[in-house]
This record gives sequence, structure tokens and C-alpha cells, in this order.
Amino acid sequence: MTDKPRAYLSHPKTSEVRWMGKSFTAFLAPGNRTGGLFALVEEEVGQGVSVPLHRHDDVESFYILEGEISFFLGEGGGQRGGPGTFVHIPGGTVHGFRVESATARYLILTTPHHEAFYRAITVTSPDTAVDDGIIGRACADYGIEFVGPLPT
Repeated sequence: MTDKPRAYLSHPKTSEVRWMGKSFTAFLAPGNRTGGLFALVEEEVGQGVSVPLHRHDDVESFYILEGEISFFLGEGGGQRGGPGTFVHIPGGTVHGFRVESATARYLILTTPHHEAFYRAITVTSPDTAVDDGIIGRACADYGIEFVGPLPT
């Protein structure tokens, strides 16, 4: 854990922002502002954006603000959720997701360690491509294990 957290107020669009292809990521409550207790990230992505089945030791929870997303959790098939849907994923659980609507916006509540992974696989300009080698190295560095493609 880092220093004791201080109270703060953050206005929309004043957070650190980064991109990965069609994905816009805002670091609303980074671990260094929460005393290392948690991190809160907002993402806005386009249709078809997906994350293949994978696992990691960090807990991760999603709250959908806009759009529809299919989540694949553990051994189960896909489950579709829209605005107001909450998805909790304990560490070690195989999971992945796919954006079904034209766009989706959601919050991710996770650990500062997993937040660092998000930062490692994103870039500071929407015009800069993310190299697959960078993603592979970040996965190795942060303990992300890919299991396979999403079911159709």
C-alpha cells in the first residue's frame, strides 16, 4: 500500500487518458490516489472490440454505463448485459468480452497492479498504433495468460 489517500474531487475529462485502437481509457481513480486500495478506470469502445479468454490473479469488476457487452465467464457461455449491469470477476477466473452495440462505455474497478497493465498496453495519442509485441510483453510482466478465442 502507498501513502494514506487524501480526499479529492476529479472532474470529467481531467483524468489521465490513453488509447488502444478504438478504445478510449480514462484513469479516474489510479492506485496512487487511493492509497493503493483500488483503481477505477473508464473505457469507451466501438462495436466488435473484444478481449479473448484470459486469466490473471487480479480481481476485476465491470459496470456498464452505455451499450451492450457479452461477457464470457468461467466455463459458462456468453451473457449479454446493458446499462446498469455489474460483472464481478474474482482473480484466477477465465473471462473475456465482446462489445455488441455500436459503442459501449463502462467502468472497471480493479487493483493498482491491473491498472498498471492497462497503462502498459495503451498509448497517449489516438493516432498511435499499439504494437502486438508491447501487448505480449505487458501480459508476461503482469501475469495475464491467454486461454483462447471467445466462443462464437
